[in-house]
Amino acid sequence: MKVLFFPMVCLASFAVADDFKTNAGKEYKNVTVSRIEPDGIVVKTKSGITKVYFTELPREVQDRFHYDPQKATAFSAEQSANYAAHQKQEQEAQHQQEEAAAKNKAILAQQEAAKNRIQSLQNRYAALQREEDTLLQQIGEAKQPGPAHRVGKKLEHQRASAESAKIAATASPESS
Repeated sequence: MKVLFFPMVCLASFAVADDFKTNAGKEYKNVTVSRIEPDGIVVKTKSGITKVYFTELPREVQDRFHYDPQKATAFSAEQSANYAAHQKQEQEAQHQQEEAAAKNKAILAQQEAAKNRIQSLQNRYAALQREEDTLLQQIGEAKQPGPAHRVGKKLEHQRASAESAKIAATASPESS
């Protein structure tokens, strides 16, 4: 029973509500310390979660949480470096996304232009087919003799016969 009591006391002391007052006079009442970092403490308040830096707190609070200025400086520098690296990664990722979006947009524009060219060629091909059909029809009509052609041939034949008869008639009296 004594073994279980010790961890419960440790957890209870960590979860106990505290009151803090910063060097600037800002008060934090009934806050729960949720995390201790080398440069400050993270506390839960009624309005949310916030970080209070040790440099803003009185010496007795700093000592209570074992504040070490050298560790805090190193931690802050590491956090700043991590943040800068994270920002750089996010900028690179955003840049890559923008490049990919631009490439996709260019590809879509090329596809749309190709689609328009294909449609234009198909329309031109259809127009040429219609023109070819019309020309073939006109050629077919020109090859077939129509009624005027037949009448014209008959007249030509009659003229040729008449001329042959005249020539024969004029040639006959002389030969007799």
